[in-house]
Amino acid sequence: MTNLLTRRTLIAGGASAAGLVLAGCDRVAQIPQARRILFMGEEMNRGLQRALMHRDALAREFSPAQMSPVFRVNGTRNPGTPAYEQAVASKFADWRIGVGGLVERPLTLSTAQLRSMPARTQITRHDCVEGWSAIGKWHGPTLGSVLKAAGLRDAARYIVFTCADLYGGAPYYESIDLVDAFHPQTILAWAMNDALLSIGNGAPVRLRVERQLGYKHAKYVSRIDAVASLDAVGKGKGGYWEDNVDYDWYAGI
Repeated sequence: MTNLLTRRTLIAGGASAAGLVLAGCDRVAQIPQARRILFMGEEMNRGLQRALMHRDALAREFSPAQMSPVFRVNGTRNPGTPAYEQAVASKFADWRIGVGGLVERPLTLSTAQLRSMPARTQITRHDCVEGWSAIGKWHGPTLGSVLKAAGLRDAARYIVFTCADLYGGAPYYESIDLVDAFHPQTILAWAMNDALLSIGNGAPVRLRVERQLGYKHAKYVSRIDAVASLDAVGKGKGGYWEDNVDYDWYAGI
């Protein structure tokens, strides 16, 4: 009987083995050639998803009865900067979203202008990379309609979002490609669950890109830029978490 493995021994052994595997992965990930191989999986995921699904295929939408009673706040709960606090005090009357980069007609949109644009309402599931999900109702204009108003230049390939919350003293940022930018469910949401966005959920405007994981849904959007390459965005991977924690740039689900 002494030679039999107990459940506790199995768990401890499994945890130890998992730690060794993870440690090994960490070491491998430091090798440039190995990193290129690892990140090829991301490109394969994007290519496979795009090949199997129509580019306008919709993420599942739900009924009001299926909405989560609580929608968890994650990431930044309040940017807390003087500029943001002033914006909150004015109920975002002075908030402006710049739309620029590789566009023919740079725009500066107020919250009033954004709220006056034709909008889409959708009830979708938010899937967080941490393993939780929640179903919420979102309302706002499609990103595609904003980009069409600005007029993308031929060289544009990606859309970059700059936000009001700071990480390490610099604005948070994210990016998507034009396929997701013009997807009918990609919206600049200014309302959630039939009310204006709360501060914790990204007021006054957050991105909803429904076919990707939650960290791609940038909150507190203050600027939108069309670019030809992600090389000059942050450290070159196109997003804060991608640059600093090696999250996948393409987080399709």
